[in-house]
Order: sequence, then structure tokens, then C-alpha cells
Amino acid sequence: MMMVPKKIFSLLQFFTLLSLFTVTFASTGETTSLLKWKATFKNQNNSLLTSWRPSSNACRDWYGVICFNGRINRLNIASSSIIGTLYAFPFSSLPFLEYFELSINNFSGIIPPEIGNLTNLVYLDLSINQISGTIPPQIGSLSKLETLHIFVNHLNGSIPKEIGYLRSLTELVLSSNSLNGSIPTSLGNLSRLTYLHLYENQLSGSIPEEIGNLVNLVQVFLDTNQLTGHIPAEIGKLVNLVEVYLDENQLTGHIPAEIGKMKSLQELSLSRNNLSDLIPKTIGDLTELKLLYLYRNQLFGPIPNELGNLKNLNDLQLSNNQLFGPIPSELGNLKNLNHLLLSNNQLFGPIPSELGNLKNLNYLLLSNNQLSGSIPSSFGNLRNLQVLSLNDNNLIEEIPSSICNLTSLATLYLSRNNLKGNIMKCLGNISALQNVMMSHNNLSGELHPSICNLTSLQILDLGRNNLKGAIPQCFGNMSGHLEVLDMQHNNLSGTLPMTFRAGTLRSINLHGNKLKGKIPKSLANCKEMQVLDLGDNHLNDTFPMWLGTLPELRVLSLRSNKLHGPLRTLGSENMFLELQILDLSCNAFSENLPTRLFRHLKAMRTTDQSMKALSFEFHPYYLDSVDVVTKGLELEVVRILSLYNVIDLSNNKFEGQIPCVLGDLIALRILNLSHNRFQGHIPPTLGNLSLVESLDLSFAQLSGEIPEQIASLTALEFLNLSHNNLEGCIPRGPQFATFQNNSYKDNDGLRGFPLSKDCGNYDGVLETNDTIAVLDDQESNSGFPNDFWKAFLMGYGSGLCIGLSIVYCMFSTGKPRWLARTIEKLEHKIIKLRRKKQRCQRNYRR
Repeated sequence: MMMVPKKIFSLLQFFTLLSLFTVTFASTGETTSLLKWKATFKNQNNSLLTSWRPSSNACRDWYGVICFNGRINRLNIASSSIIGTLYAFPFSSLPFLEYFELSINNFSGIIPPEIGNLTNLVYLDLSINQISGTIPPQIGSLSKLETLHIFVNHLNGSIPKEIGYLRSLTELVLSSNSLNGSIPTSLGNLSRLTYLHLYENQLSGSIPEEIGNLVNLVQVFLDTNQLTGHIPAEIGKLVNLVEVYLDENQLTGHIPAEIGKMKSLQELSLSRNNLSDLIPKTIGDLTELKLLYLYRNQLFGPIPNELGNLKNLNDLQLSNNQLFGPIPSELGNLKNLNHLLLSNNQLFGPIPSELGNLKNLNYLLLSNNQLSGSIPSSFGNLRNLQVLSLNDNNLIEEIPSSICNLTSLATLYLSRNNLKGNIMKCLGNISALQNVMMSHNNLSGELHPSICNLTSLQILDLGRNNLKGAIPQCFGNMSGHLEVLDMQHNNLSGTLPMTFRAGTLRSINLHGNKLKGKIPKSLANCKEMQVLDLGDNHLNDTFPMWLGTLPELRVLSLRSNKLHGPLRTLGSENMFLELQILDLSCNAFSENLPTRLFRHLKAMRTTDQSMKALSFEFHPYYLDSVDVVTKGLELEVVRILSLYNVIDLSNNKFEGQIPCVLGDLIALRILNLSHNRFQGHIPPTLGNLSLVESLDLSFAQLSGEIPEQIASLTALEFLNLSHNNLEGCIPRGPQFATFQNNSYKDNDGLRGFPLSKDCGNYDGVLETNDTIAVLDDQESNSGFPNDFWKAFLMGYGSGLCIGLSIVYCMFSTGKPRWLARTIEKLEHKIIKLRRKKQRCQRNYRR
């Protein structure tokens, strides 16, 4: 071993000590600056940072600090619950920092431009904080940066073009911010980039063609922005791409055929755009593809048979397009498919039996097409199927019994077809069933008690079929887990189940059957009941006052039964508090209306409907509905609780006066008290019903004048006061000018517009035949008998203000009063015509 001379050894010791002294001095400057930054934290006593003390060795003892050669090289204080900013961060004092990790904290404020001083930085992660402001262009100085993560913050402004200087960058993740502007073309310089995540921002403009330069890209996530224009054909150069998400933008044009060159592609999502044209057959070349989402576009044409080549495909979603033609039988080759969603298109022809080969399928949605023929019996092979949705097609024949082999099935949706036959007894063996919807078909026969075996069933919708026989009594026991029981408009007979258990039952709709007997008092056990529609049956009972104790009840329809007697209440202050629709019409209820009942209707006393929607109203498979009479028409109304507040007590034998308390129900949109025996005056308080659209008080024994307050109801579109004993002048109002004679028919004492009897407001001068002729001529657009009237109508047609100015001049110059009367009648005619046209337009749009 060679001996080192003594002098040389001494020199080496000296320089080593000198080097250590210099490094120690520099590290002290770094730690001091970090302690100053920590002092700005709002929670500087954070338990994880208690190790940051002047007396300790930063490189050895400080949490999150790693040194190299005595200099701070890494700072990682992610997930430390720090509340602070970057304003006092010592960017200039940490020249050797390479790894900077502050994610999942509560940093706010902006990113200071001094960040550009960290020229040795390789990794920067500021994600999941509260950082706002813009990305400083100085970030382009970090030429060694390989990873830039600033996702889930509040950044705004545009992406600076200087990011294109970061030639070493492999990961750029700026997603979930509020960045706007276009994607800078300078990103095309980042040839090493593998991950580009810009999703969930407000980026606009087109996808730059320069994206084709990023040949090392593996993931491109640009979804949920406002990007426009075409998908550039240059995207086909990205042969290493595995995942592409461009969904939820405003992209147009066609899917480029060059996409077939991306042989490594496994996930392609272009959904929720405005893409049109055919699906390119070249997609069939993407043999590694596992996920293909093209739903909610405007794609048209047939589904290419080449999709059958994608043997690795797990998920195929083409719903909500304009695809037509048959479903290719080649789709039966996709043995790995878990989801096949083709709903809401214009596909026609039979369902190919080859789909029964897809034994891994979990979801099969073919609804809202024009498919015909029968349901293939081969579907019985889909033992892993959880959702089968074939509703809204033209399917015929019976439901194949092989469906009962689908022991994993949770949702069976066959509504709105032309299916026939009986409800299969074997359905009771599919224990996983949660939703069964078969409404609007031609199903017949009786309900089998085996359905009661479905202990997971939540929705049973068999409405609008031809079912007959009695409802099995065991249906009452299902109320413990069932949420919706809808068998409206069938031919069911017998009595209702007598025993309902406490549970989750929220909606019962048995409207339009032949049920008889009494309303079971055990319904009071269903404390979550929101909708109860037993209308149009043969029930014979008194008013079920105990239903008022149901705390969530919002719809109660008992119309068209044989119910009788007075409306009694329990005397409690907590009766029908949430009720929004009360329909007792077409029964034999009698005596006076109890004012106490209407004082309890809290939900009708507020116009805030935001919290009134049913929890299942937005269920993907079921929308609650109820039949109501509005504006003289019977309609089926869906989403009822967000639109309607109704009281319909028509066609009964109620007596006495109309309670004034009805005027407190300011959320009412429909009030129908017609065909009863009410007496006395119309309560002026009805003028408080500012939202009411339909008011029917006809066929009663009301007397006195029409209250002036009702003329202020600007939302009123339908009014019927006919067949009463009303008298006096019809009030004037913007809506009253639109109602015709039949609104006031058979009230001999009424006068004023639109009736022929004059109100006498103009010194008793009656309308002459000449005046009436003038009005009739105006309505039919024919000429007037003299040039003066032609000139006047031209002026009036040019604008109401000019016409009124002419009227003012006539009055000021002492012209005859019959002329003023004629002008007012003319104005009423014109307003009436305009209102009629507007109503027609509204009805057409609806």
C-alpha cells in the first residue's frame, strides 16, 4: 500500500474541513429561510412540522426534508394539513432543490413568478390545494422539469406558451381547474411527454395539429372542456397511445379514419360531443381496444360490422346517437364484453340471437330504438347479466321463460312494447331482482303470489296492461322493502291488501282499475309514503283522515270512486303538512269544507319547491306520474312535485261557502271546486293565488260580484265561472281580456266585456249595430266603411302608443264619446286575438 506523504495528507484534511465548513454554512441559510416560511403558516404548530427547529439538523431530523451533499435536495410535505401560501417561500435560497411536493394541503394564493429560480427542479407537485391566479410564464425556465402536477386547484387564465420550453417534461397534469383559452401549439415541442391531462377546465378552441408530434404519449385526457372544431387527423401518429378521452366537449365533424393506426389503444371516449358522420370501419383495426365510448353525439348510419373484430373490448357504448340499421350479429364475437349500450338510436330489425354468446355481459341496454320481433330465448345464457333494458321498442310475442335463468338480474325493463302473455311465475325465483318495469304492454292474466318472494324488489311497475284478478294479499307484506308499486290502468278487481307493514314504500299507483271495498287503515304504517293514487276505482268508504298522519305524503288522489260523507280531520296540527296534490273529485263528499284542513297544508303555502322533489323522481328507470284535470283537460303529469300544486274537489256535494283560507295557499296552480253546491260570494282572498293557472268555480250557486282582486292573477290561463248566480261588472285585467263568453255563461246578472251586456261605464251609451259591425270587420281583417277608420287602424297596428295618442287627441278636442267606447272595445279584441295566438303557440311547443 502506497504511503501518502504527510504534507499532502495535511492538505487533504484542510480542504475537506474547508469544504464541510462551506456546506454547513450554506445549509444554515437554507434552513433559516424555510423557518421564515413556516412562520407564515396559519397552523405553524402543525404536529408534522414540530421537527422544524433551529437547533436540530435539517438534513437528518426535519420532516419531509432530504439532503444531498449537505444541501436540501427534496422537500415533501404532502398531506400535512398546512394552511399557508407560497409568497414567503425561499425560491432563491434553495438552488439545489430537485423534488418539490406540496400536494393535498390547504395552500392558497398565487404561484409566485420567483418559482422560475428553481432551475434544478425535476418534480413539482402543487395539486389538490386552493391555489388561484394564473400559471406564471416563468415556469418555462424550469428546463430540467420532468413532472408538473397542479391539478384540483383554482387556477384561471390561459396555459402559458412558455410551457413548451420544458423539453424534458414527461407528465403535464393541469386538470380540474378553471383554465381557459386555447391549448397552446407550443405543447407540440414536448416530444418526451407521456401523460397529458387537461380535463375539467374551460379550455376552448381546437385541438392543435401539433399534438401529432407527441409520439410518446400514452394518455390524453382533454375531456370536460369547451373544445371545438374537428379531431385532427394527426392524432393517428400517436401509435403509443393507450387511453384517449375527448368526451364532453363541442367537437364536430367526423371521427378521423387515421384513428385506426393507434394499434396500442385500449380506451377511446368521444362521448357527449357533436360528432357526426359514420363510425369509421378502421376502428375495427384497434384490436387492443377495451373501452369504446361514442355515446351522445350525432353519429348516423349503421354500426360497422368491423366492431366484431375488437375481441378484447370490455365496454361498448354508442347510445344517444342517430345510428340506424340492424344490430350487427358480429357483436356476438365480443366474448369479453361487459357493457353493451346501444339505446336511444334508430336501430331496427330483430335483436340478433348471437348476443346470447356474450356470457360476460353485465349491462345490455337496447332501449328507445325501433327493434322488432321477439326477445331471443338465447338471452337465457347471459348468467352474469345485471341490467336488461329493452323498453320503448316494437317487440312482440311473449317474454321467453329463459329470462328466469338470469339469476344475477337486478333490473328488467321491458316497458312500452307490444309484449303479450302472462307475467311469468318463475320471476319470483330471481332473488336479485330490484326493479321490474313492464308497463305499457299487452300483458294479461293474473298476478301470481310468487312475486312476493322477491325480497330485494324496490320498483314493481306493471301499469297500463290488461292484468286481471285480485292483488295478492301478500303484496302488503312487500311494503317493508318495496318503494314503488305501480299497477295503474289494468283490470284488477277485488279489494286492496289489508295489511301494510312499516317500511320503505313511497308510491302506490292503482289508478284506473276495478278495486272495491275500503281503504286499508294499515297504510298509515307506511311513514315514507309520498304518492298515493287510488283514483278511478270502485272504493266505497269515507274520507281516510288518518292518511293525514303520513309525514311525507305529497300526492293524494282518490278521484272517481264511491267515497262519501264529510271531510273530517283529526284535529291535529300535523295533518297533510307536505301535501301538494289533493284530488277528491267525482265522489259523493258532502257538507261544508273544513277550514282546519286547509290551514294545515304547509307545502301549499310556500312557492319554494326546491326541496319537494321525490327522492326517486330522478330514478333512471321510473318517473312518478298522476292524472290531473287542468284547464278543462285530463292529463297525465310526470315530475309532478316539481311542477304542480293542485286542489280538485269538483263533482261532489259540498255545501256552504268557499273558505277564505284557500287564498293562503299561494303555491296553488290548479284550483277546481266546480259542480258542487257552494253558495255565497267568491272570496276576494283568491286574488292572492298569484301562480294559479286554472281556476274553475263553475256549476255552483255562487252569487255577488266577481272580486276585483281576481283580475290581478297574471298567470291565469283558464277561468270558468259559468252556471252560477254572479252579477255586476266583470273586472278588467290583463288576463281577463283573454277569456271568452263561455267563461261566464249562464250568469244572467253579469255585464261587461266580453259579454254583450254593457257595464254602463260610459254614461249609459249602448253599443250600436254600427259599432259591432266595425269590430267584426276588424277581426276578419276586412276594410272599414270610411277612410278615417282605415287610417286609424294603420296607426294602431304600427304601435299601441300611437293609437293611444290619437285617442288622447280625440278626447282633448271633445270628439263624441261613442268613438272612445268603440276604440276600447277594439283594443280588447286585439288583445284577445294576441292572447289566443300565444296560447296556441305555447300548447304547440308543449
